[in-house]
Amino acid sequence: MEWYLKVVKENYANFDGRARRKEYWMFVLFNTIFSIICNVIDSALGTMFIGSIYSLALLIPGLSAGARRLHDTGRSGWWQLLWLVPIIGWIVLIVFLAQDSHEGENDFGPNPKELAAEPAAV
Repeated sequence: MEWYLKVVKENYANFDGRARRKEYWMFVLFNTIFSIICNVIDSALGTMFIGSIYSLALLIPGLSAGARRLHDTGRSGWWQLLWLVPIIGWIVLIVFLAQDSHEGENDFGPNPKELAAEPAAV
């Protein structure tokens, strides 16, 4: 849950930097769970209001998390446009999002894995 809140609160519209796999996929997991809950509530009420509002509210954080995840693999966030290409684009993008981080620093910043592994300075 902390990864979901980190994306929503701290990095709401932050398209700069890099995001670890864990951050991205935990955000996707919780976002999917909350979307399902909203859709169940909507179907019980006979509306589409709650799910639509939730989807609109999380559109920008979802795009920013995806862009930062692609940055971590050394790609531009514009690769997210592959979502618009049915099946083949989806498969390619999921492979990109599931790949491990590039070692060290790349054009988008330092590796977040290495930052998390460094001991705190005293």
